[in-house]
Amino acid sequence: MIAIGERINGQFDDARKAIAAKDKKVIHDLARRQTEAGAHYLDVNVGTAAADQQAAMQWLVTTIQETCRTPLCLDSQKPAVIKAGLAVADTSMGIMLNSSPLDKKSDPNVLDTYIGMAKESNGVLITLTMDKEGVPQNVEKRVEIAAFIVGKAMELDFPVDKLYIDPIVLPVNVPGAQTQPGFLLEAIRQIKILNDPAPMTTLGLSNVSQGTTERSLINRIFLSMALSAGLDSAIVDVFDDKLMDVVATTEMLLNKQIYSDSFLRAYRALHTG
Repeated sequence: MIAIGERINGQFDDARKAIAAKDKKVIHDLARRQTEAGAHYLDVNVGTAAADQQAAMQWLVTTIQETCRTPLCLDSQKPAVIKAGLAVADTSMGIMLNSSPLDKKSDPNVLDTYIGMAKESNGVLITLTMDKEGVPQNVEKRVEIAAFIVGKAMELDFPVDKLYIDPIVLPVNVPGAQTQPGFLLEAIRQIKILNDPAPMTTLGLSNVSQGTTERSLINRIFLSMALSAGLDSAIVDVFDDKLMDVVATTEMLLNKQIYSDSFLRAYRALHTG
């Protein structure tokens, strides 16, 4: 699984304070420790930590690149913020853009803009199964939007295997939302057969447990289920050692990793360098 480290995000208290105060030490530490924990990409999300999100994104990208060479995942639904980050990013390390809906009422061509930026930077792109009507509540609409996204990528000559589709996780404790994890698993299965080569799939794992009392347990079990359904990547807390052990064990049981008595240690050595 491609692990995208979630912690450089303005929704977390330490990151929010660091962004507001331009405290490089905190950001350096989060970047370094997530890299050492096995993150393949570092998600970079200003959130609401700064009024000038474009300037804050540039400060974050520059600061992270001072301490590690881990590829970045620039995360914003505002194209101007992504563009600002790209202006200072070292894309030779690899780059991921996150995230675009199919369209918006305020911008029906938003996906075209994100695909254009991904092509220009030779990056990969996370897209959401969301359109101008909002987040779908069933499997069928999620897959329908995913099919439109794949079609748009092909129309704009963007490689489908560089496209990551996020079927959007909803918190399991929201009234009526307990059906959603099952819907997501089926959506992942169907998205994987939309094209050959297939689009990649991803999700923001921590959203499933938001507001619950057993967050880590819910995250771990759902991630194992999603990997079994064909999930390729996830935005996760790589500091959760037991979560990363779940990834290693699930991949071993799916015959994606070779079993040995030290398979956990071998997985960590392979993915943390």
